[in-house]
Amino acid sequence: MTLPATMAAVLLTGHGGLEKLEYRTDVPVPRPRADEVLIQVEAAGINNTDINTRIGWYSKAISGDTNSTATKGANEPDDDDASWSGVPLTFPRIQGGDVYGRIVAVGDDVDQRRLGDRVIVRNLMRHYVDRRPYECWTYGSDCDGGFAQFAVAPSIEAYSIHSDLSSEELGAISIAYSTAEGMLHRAAVGAEKVVITGASGGVGLAAVQLAKLRGAEVTAVCSPSKADVVRAAGADHIVDRGESLTAALGSRLMDVIVDVVGGEGVSDLLGLLRRGGRYAIAGAIGGPITEIDLRTIYLNDLSLLGCTFQEDAVFENLVRYVNNGQIKPLVSGIYPLAEIHRAQEDFISKKFPGKLVLVPPPVES
Repeated sequence: MTLPATMAAVLLTGHGGLEKLEYRTDVPVPRPRADEVLIQVEAAGINNTDINTRIGWYSKAISGDTNSTATKGANEPDDDDASWSGVPLTFPRIQGGDVYGRIVAVGDDVDQRRLGDRVIVRNLMRHYVDRRPYECWTYGSDCDGGFAQFAVAPSIEAYSIHSDLSSEELGAISIAYSTAEGMLHRAAVGAEKVVITGASGGVGLAAVQLAKLRGAEVTAVCSPSKADVVRAAGADHIVDRGESLTAALGSRLMDVIVDVVGGEGVSDLLGLLRRGGRYAIAGAIGGPITEIDLRTIYLNDLSLLGCTFQEDAVFENLVRYVNNGQIKPLVSGIYPLAEIHRAQEDFISKKFPGKLVLVPPPVES
């Protein structure tokens, strides 16, 4: 195709409120470098990391939960540590770590046969850091991402997809499902008793589906209004998030906790684990600060697993599940890219289970 000179995109101009997101139609179309591909974006999911990055929540200066900080603007982030990596962001930045689309141009050293490939992009990219352990570039944060008509990615990080899922469903996979798979991979989950918090959200629903693929018996924690959705995803048991987990599940009976909520409930979660149990965390939307009794950890030989970096097997597993038709995201809302403010307001409200997805306008030929 003949590439246009400019494109529609949303520019993040700094840390702050929704006013920092500017929808523009005059953004230069990026050009792929030697080892990169250019993707015409068909759908891009919204994730907590988009909100956290915009409001500077990763800064240690922020102590509140994601939603209250986003809504009230409480605290001021320290721009020097307000990213995943701790390296200051450069602005403007095109966010969007979830990308599904088709390759429309390739750089030098990339096989021309990749043109036309349907792809999703690994959001925690190892290519730019020479594949060093525990290092990565976050798509849509350390580099521009998918809230645009076109996005560049390393060819090796753009995985070919052969699936009957819709564009919007494929645009809802990368972050939520790789985060969930990364936690299950790190915790080596098998046919065990697993508790999943925040189970109605994008990562939580993904974790329910993926844990069931591993043969786990899943207890999901969510609000009663979303219990049917979570049960439909495969959960064996549902616990109301306002209920005492110890009263509902007993003490020291669970093998693994998969937590994306954090906050004040961590101590209770640790009390659910049997001796030698594992606690995996990859988010703290309920707040980054908690109090735990260290005796619970060492007297019960518990393993605490912080989960960000992902081994190659994680995304490879995910792509295999997609191509084999083993997973299906729940997309509760589809929005034009120009309506990103409304979409993020709806996301922050947590009224909808699963994922919300942005769709760029068609490219004029």
